Amino acid sequence: MKLGEIHIRDPFILPDGGKYYMYGTRGANCWEKLKPAENMGFDVYISGDLENWSGPKPVFEKTDDFWADRNFWAPEVHKYRGKYYMLSSFYDGKRTRGTQILISDAPDGKFKPLSEFPITPENWMCLDGTLYTDKSGKTHIVFCHEWTQITDGEICEMMLTDDLTAPAGEPRTLFKGSDPWWAREEHENWVTDGPFLYRGKEGKLYMIWSSFTDSGYVQAVSCSDNGDIDGNWRHDLPLLAEKDGGHGMIFTGFDGKTYLVLHRPNENPFERPVLTEIEEIGGRLQIIDNRQCTIDNYRLKTCK
Repeated sequence: MKLGEIHIRDPFILPDGGKYYMYGTRGANCWEKLKPAENMGFDVYISGDLENWSGPKPVFEKTDDFWADRNFWAPEVHKYRGKYYMLSSFYDGKRTRGTQILISDAPDGKFKPLSEFPITPENWMCLDGTLYTDKSGKTHIVFCHEWTQITDGEICEMMLTDDLTAPAGEPRTLFKGSDPWWAREEHENWVTDGPFLYRGKEGKLYMIWSSFTDSGYVQAVSCSDNGDIDGNWRHDLPLLAEKDGGHGMIFTGFDGKTYLVLHRPNENPFERPVLTEIEEIGGRLQIIDNRQCTIDNYRLKTCK
């Protein structure tokens, strides 16, 4: 299938061994509690050229002893010390929502929970965890402390043990959803979504994340002033996606080019993964190609 035919939210692409592996939130029925065995899991799509994809191939499905029963969201897979680690958000209406880490021997293998419950703070509503290794070699989880619990959503970080099984420090707030001057409330909340860390060619540390402006759901960029996780975060313009698209990530293709992938539109059930080339110019991340997605009544028509 072609990229625009795949119905997922929150796309994440891992280049590995000459192939691209794409994960995401299953598009159908992604919001509410699901019936047994209905849509509670994650798939991978595989490509050699970023245009033609095989799949979906299930890589995680809920088992009877798995605690969550809804909100199977935003899987992303990182290769770390020879294994593949999936960070995903889960919920059951009893425990607070959180990001849990799963493990597999292969990017398209079966993922199993690394621990029984999420690694994010137990009493916090959290989602969209991602991994980041700092300049000293320590690994952190960067995640959202949800606006649903605290109104003004936060992007937070927390150091992890080397085996990723437990926290190795206390959570720390990097910034709030209301901090950028361009940010706007959505249903009386300041939204923070989908953080992802990217080291630029000039050594700068960027974070892309999503929130809302007057034009809707956007892909934003922030930059650390000291090049590491403990710096102060500057909120850059221009936005990478200024309207109705977000929760993206950045990767380097086998062709040496740098790509942003995100979902657009931000409207179920019409969201699809959208791929565009980006470049670091003058200390800022910018879209540099001409591919644009045309949306008609929130239905994706074409990318060219």
